[in-house]
Amino acid sequence: MERSAVSTRLAPIPALRDVVQLLKPITWFPPMWAFMCGAVSSGVGLDGRWLFVLGGILLAGPLVCGTSQAVNDWFDREVDAINEPDRPIPSGRIAGRWGLYIALMGTALSAAVAWMLGIWVFIAALIGLALAWGYSAPPFRFKTSGWTGPAVVGLTYEGLSWFTGATVMLGALPSSQVLVVLVLYSLGAHGIMTLNDFKAVEGDRATGLRSLPVIMGVGGAARFACAVMAAAQVAVIALLAWWGYTLSAVLVSVVLVAQFAAMPRLLRDPKKYAPWYNGIGVTLYVLGMLAAALGLGGYL
Repeated sequence: MERSAVSTRLAPIPALRDVVQLLKPITWFPPMWAFMCGAVSSGVGLDGRWLFVLGGILLAGPLVCGTSQAVNDWFDREVDAINEPDRPIPSGRIAGRWGLYIALMGTALSAAVAWMLGIWVFIAALIGLALAWGYSAPPFRFKTSGWTGPAVVGLTYEGLSWFTGATVMLGALPSSQVLVVLVLYSLGAHGIMTLNDFKAVEGDRATGLRSLPVIMGVGGAARFACAVMAAAQVAVIALLAWWGYTLSAVLVSVVLVAQFAAMPRLLRDPKKYAPWYNGIGVTLYVLGMLAAALGLGGYL
């Protein structure tokens, strides 16, 4: 035990490339895109707001999202040893407690940047950070449930990032229409996160994580994910049309029809085609988000 404690204290500082891999830059795109949608939906121009926008993009992507990845990898190091043994922590490239220290430093830096962007952004960031820790860390471990885990990630990546973008631009709370649409897209993102769970079914089953592909089977989980994503967009289309944003409603309808065209291939072999659908269907989903935001912001 003593040798282990000494080894932990003397763990070398990780290389920058390994820290970057830990923070998973590829995952930063969804919250940064949602932030952009929020900024657009505010209807406020960029004049005099550039620093706030850049700070918000930094907050949504590298800081809050990157921190959430570090938290997840630290508390999932045993699972990753099965699913992704080449990840920085299970491979030993980030040794000792450095994974935890990086997560803590990211949390503090995220909160500091959010504070400089305004009180509502600060509150949203604190909620996002709390959910990021609760998603992976005991005693909550939201990710152990295929129902709460994807809901938490969808709310954080899509809803809170959209809220942050709109709030940064307005310097105040966004309109009720914007709030309703961002909530709907957050709920629809539950399906996106369920599709992401397909790559880790064996590890999840072995470690007791009850993702929807584990408890419903890959076929049932794929059908559920498609239904959730589609239902959210149908609701958005109906509201946009009701509020008079006709062109936005039409554009969201077009991308939804394109998703329907891609779904049969996914459902034929969900485990094989989930990565493909994440590239096609999810891209269409987020393009619909932008179309809705352009309408809400008065650009369409």
